[in-house]
Amino acid sequence: MRYFTISELIKSDTAVARKIWNGANREQEDNLIALVAAVLDPLRTSYGKPIHISSGYRCSTLNKAIGGVANSQHMKGEAADIDLGSITENRKLAKLIVDLKLPFDQLIDEANYAWVHVSYKKNGVNRGQILRMRGGKYTIIKAEQL
Repeated sequence: MRYFTISELIKSDTAVARKIWNGANREQEDNLIALVAAVLDPLRTSYGKPIHISSGYRCSTLNKAIGGVANSQHMKGEAADIDLGSITENRKLAKLIVDLKLPFDQLIDEANYAWVHVSYKKNGVNRGQILRMRGGKYTIIKAEQL
């Protein structure tokens, strides 16, 4: 893990504000390490600037508190939300993940690039599924639609 830390990937302002313990177990930490090695570190190297993780691992209580889906990969330590504070930069990161051919399970343009969700499975098949979320609805899209 060159650019990211476990503490960064489990940090949550919502968890702190609501006094929710958001600690990951060994399996979840291993999944976070795999996500960083396969996707986040190579992305950061290519992008050449720091990348802010707005949400990484979430315990089930935190996931429920923020309205996450019941089967969220965040709860397994398999997902991270990236937000650089700019639609343009968030879109650039999504496109870079595809252009670099980084392995991912899901890559989601959330609410017109308000943030980008990327997930990676250490075990199992990574689907390479690209989605767009608008108005709470998810649509499968092609890479060129990013």
